[in-house]
Amino acid sequence: MAYTTELTIRRPDDWHLHLRDGAMMEAVLPFTTKQFGRAVIMPNLVEPVTTAAAAADYRRRILQALPDEGDGAGFLPLMTCYLTDAADPAQIEEGFLDGVFTAVKLYPANATTNSASGVTDPLALRGVFETMQRLGMPLLIHGEVTDSDIDIFDREAVFIDRILTPLVTNFPELKIVLEHVTTKDAVDFVSAQPGKLAATITAHHLIINRNAIFEGGIRPHNYCLPIAKRERHRLALREAAVSGAPYFFLGTDSAPHAISAKEAACGCAGIFTAPCAMGLYAQVFEEEDALDRLEGFASEFGPLFYGLEPNETSLTLRQDGQALPEMVSVNGGDPVRVFSAENPPSWSVAG
Repeated sequence: MAYTTELTIRRPDDWHLHLRDGAMMEAVLPFTTKQFGRAVIMPNLVEPVTTAAAAADYRRRILQALPDEGDGAGFLPLMTCYLTDAADPAQIEEGFLDGVFTAVKLYPANATTNSASGVTDPLALRGVFETMQRLGMPLLIHGEVTDSDIDIFDREAVFIDRILTPLVTNFPELKIVLEHVTTKDAVDFVSAQPGKLAATITAHHLIINRNAIFEGGIRPHNYCLPIAKRERHRLALREAAVSGAPYFFLGTDSAPHAISAKEAACGCAGIFTAPCAMGLYAQVFEEEDALDRLEGFASEFGPLFYGLEPNETSLTLRQDGQALPEMVSVNGGDPVRVFSAENPPSWSVAG
């Protein structure tokens, strides 16, 4: 497309977001609301969001933290149910029909932050998946096995073989999102079954490969789960993102952690991209000569899969090389480090 320094698109949505709670949530929320009209909120709080009552209460806290006017005033958090081995299909259905739950999130037990209460055998939850399939309720999956004998760089591919393939076969009408895909295996699997499932792609997995975790030493702020993979996988993700295929769409997986929790003997997994998310995506799409496809990926394909209308408002991005804050302060706690602060994207949100 012709060279441009300004781009206006329909306001995008973030289909995978961690806000945490309390002071951390209040500190990071404005960065998301400045850019996105809606976001699917992850339920892996310290006390997991397993009931509609807990989700409604969490949504209330998020809405109370929004500004009264201006950027973010109309932001809509879409709440998810944290799936456990003891999940009750009837309660999930009630929460969905009451408009509290938008989707259900499946964390394999101990796969990532606050996932100890996750599912130990996904294929045993037939009653839950039958109910969701009947309702048209999306299942969002952190697609990794957690077996200690499986190499961490192979866990997504093994999950696809062991868990996802049987799920798709046994529940052909179940709406599934394989979240934060990191491998060519995942891209190929989703591409081979258009309409059956979708995938979200993060900005950071489009930008870094696994070398970024070890450049000149350990780089804990580039560590996330699923972990970044080889360069060939990163290139496959970029090809998928800019392809125009409606089953790949935006999900930042922005995941804030206090610096002391990242720079620790056993550091937390998660990359905080919220302050620069749309700038990062725009830069990738420009590098791939595909800025004309950014609106579909960021603003249209997600609502299409979820059965929602796209946002009516717009967002303008400018190529201005705006500086990023290195840290975001958290009231009463350690700050959070911003991804790519030392090398900010050339694009940023106008205003």
